[in-house]
Amino acid sequence: MQKIENYINGELVAPVSKAYIDNINPSKGQVYSQIPDSNAADVKLAVEAAKEAFPWWSTCGIETRANILNKIADLIDENLDDLAKAESIDNGKPLSLAKSVDIPRASSNFRFYASGIQHFAAESHYMEGTAINYTKRSAVGVAGCISPWNLPLYLFSWKIAPALAAGNTVVAKPTEVTPMTAYLLSKLCIEAGLPKGVLNIVHGYGHKAGQAIVEHKDVPLISFTGGTETGKKLAATAAPMFKKLSLELGGKNPNIIFADCDFDEMLKTTIRSSFANQGQICLCGSRIFVERPIYEKFKKAFVEKVQKMKVGDPLNEQTRMGAVVSEAHMNKVLGYIKLAQEEGGMVLAGGERVIVDGGCAEGYFIAPTVIEGLSHDCRTNQEEIFGPVVTIMPFDTEEEVLMMANSTPYGLAATVWTQNLKRAHRISHQIKSGIIWVNCWLLRDLRTPFGGMKQSGVGREGGFEALRFFTEPQNVCIKL
Repeated sequence: MQKIENYINGELVAPVSKAYIDNINPSKGQVYSQIPDSNAADVKLAVEAAKEAFPWWSTCGIETRANILNKIADLIDENLDDLAKAESIDNGKPLSLAKSVDIPRASSNFRFYASGIQHFAAESHYMEGTAINYTKRSAVGVAGCISPWNLPLYLFSWKIAPALAAGNTVVAKPTEVTPMTAYLLSKLCIEAGLPKGVLNIVHGYGHKAGQAIVEHKDVPLISFTGGTETGKKLAATAAPMFKKLSLELGGKNPNIIFADCDFDEMLKTTIRSSFANQGQICLCGSRIFVERPIYEKFKKAFVEKVQKMKVGDPLNEQTRMGAVVSEAHMNKVLGYIKLAQEEGGMVLAGGERVIVDGGCAEGYFIAPTVIEGLSHDCRTNQEEIFGPVVTIMPFDTEEEVLMMANSTPYGLAATVWTQNLKRAHRISHQIKSGIIWVNCWLLRDLRTPFGGMKQSGVGREGGFEALRFFTEPQNVCIKL
């Protein structure tokens, strides 16, 4: 059985403890590899390597760093098929999704920041006849990057690329649930000639390896994407140590549909925004609010399309709905469906585990699920489920739908469907979410800031926001 290794000081190494964790293929429900059960000893080695590499990497020049990042991107492109297959097996997502989104986006992340760092300018402020101020931005040091399981290489690279581009060295921990493509990235970094110690990847549990990264005194900044409860614990450790923190956390996103929408375009996109990656994207619109004049029309058309969605083997090119990521997560999602029914909800489609024929009979599959009849403030509509489950609710006025949309503790993203330009602006400005899509969903420009309000996070990722996070500003005032 394959054993994943840590990537420390430029080499692939076994964990200090020699202990491993089973890695399960969610579409088959079977162990297919093992990953290091790393602890503070492994993190210590990784931080030491990163500290030693920092002086050269932070001063070697942006062109040198950019060239290496571009080499990594080239290798990701060259290995697209292998990486996509590994992502599909490890995560349960459809191979088609990994090929078209996850792996190309990982490559794009490296390319974007290889270019972005070369256009990241310092600021100057001239005091008439008195002085000139300029603000210099420098790499901070060893960056701790901790990423989630839903978009493994995509989000892993989104943290690593700007950190490295800015001149930091990195100690990164991919999730223990979907570690395979981070391990394969280690091999590509070696092939690309990334100097030893610049990037270190430590596998293992969050409460052991991840916590050790957060606690380490020589890791001055932490970038974390994951659940809100984990983010609270991480912040409780990091804040008293005055570490820089970027937290991208949970979401319970509203999808607001007005009667004047382009109905066909809205319906097609809403299917995708509800169930892409089995609903395991923090940006999915899990609460669908429909203006009453078209509510029944929407319900009929939406449920018909959902009932036709095929759940199956993620390695089948025709599959659009694969397995959820683990047995524990499957049980959590099914538990919320049961809760919704207890709260008075009616399941219009799905609502059960799906048994897939053949080799995937033991896999963790859930039918795409649509529920109506719930109040906006019930637990099902307030808590993040993170699975293929949506609720639908009618509304009558803008004031009503804004109240319902803003009622959760989360504020990551929202979608608005209307042909009325004034309404689009008016509603967008009143929704308490960091990202608003109007008449589209997941249309991403890498230059724009990404992040949430309220309990959906602290800070922003993406574009120059990430480069600002991974650098420390220093103002120099020179008297004339």
